Amino acid sequence: MVNVGIIGAGRIGRVHVESICTQVGNAKVKSLADPFMTEETAVWAKEMGVEKTTKDYKDILNDSEIDAVLICSSTDTHSPISVEAIKAGKHVFCEKPIDHDVKKIQEVIDALKNSSVKYQVGFNRRFDHNFEAVRDAVAAGKIGETQIIKVTSRDPEPPSAEYVKVSGGMFLDMTIHDFDMVRFLAGCDAEEVYVEAAVLVDPAIGEAGDVDTAVITLKMKNGAIAVIDNSRKAVYGYDQRAEVFGSKGMVATANDSASSAVISNAEGVTGEKPLYFFLERYMAAYAKEIKCFIDAIEKDTETPLGVMDGLEPVLMGLAAKKSLEEHRPVKISEITV
Repeated sequence: MVNVGIIGAGRIGRVHVESICTQVGNAKVKSLADPFMTEETAVWAKEMGVEKTTKDYKDILNDSEIDAVLICSSTDTHSPISVEAIKAGKHVFCEKPIDHDVKKIQEVIDALKNSSVKYQVGFNRRFDHNFEAVRDAVAAGKIGETQIIKVTSRDPEPPSAEYVKVSGGMFLDMTIHDFDMVRFLAGCDAEEVYVEAAVLVDPAIGEAGDVDTAVITLKMKNGAIAVIDNSRKAVYGYDQRAEVFGSKGMVATANDSASSAVISNAEGVTGEKPLYFFLERYMAAYAKEIKCFIDAIEKDTETPLGVMDGLEPVLMGLAAKKSLEEHRPVKISEITV
């Protein structure tokens, strides 16, 4: 049994508490920390089976009985707490992104050198049953040599302008998942990024210095061309699809919905909308990524997504921002520590 401490009791922290307590049999949440811990959250955590709650995350790092920590706190704390946890000898699962600053990610990389600590980055979509099936087909050679990759990612509702101001922008907050997905489906890194983007959903997002609609083209190291399309608002629900086209065929996945029932009558042919948001679509994926993390600890194997998998999508996001600002393709090699 692996004893886990979770740092951050916000939305994603609560997701991991729930998934571990209900779906991960070889792990136990011993402690939950949040500087804004409320009595309501503490009661909820206890009902879920969490032994202890605290406002100081250092209580987790100083607890000799805790084997691993999940860092689910605000983005600006991810890299410094990662370094502290590694130095404390705790295995680390860190939600994306490790940091928006490449130099701070490098500090985490340096801390892991000569360390036996397991480190995993939280890109949960890789563990979704649909995207796993696409990757498995590509890896098995069923579509031949990969030529074109298409990823669609559209949220049902835009975030507030206040959130946009601190999120790092769409490329480092939203598209970062899609950058990782392109790497996952291609089986390699990107070489170059080009962006066309606009503010078409909410003028307040533009006033906050960001965009809400984008089409991103990438050249991959294996020669494939990838296209990502993003929107902050799809009125019909959470739109998450992928397609890989190759020399021998194509594999694609559709959205998950409440059912696959299709009604055909005199009024037309209708089906279910996609599941509305990421908590509905990806709860099973969140549980699976933690199961893989715990298994890596128990079996002393590599985690499925290491620290370099956390670095590359950030480099892609920074290249995307530079491309938009300078109206040109940007090579990943231009983004340095």
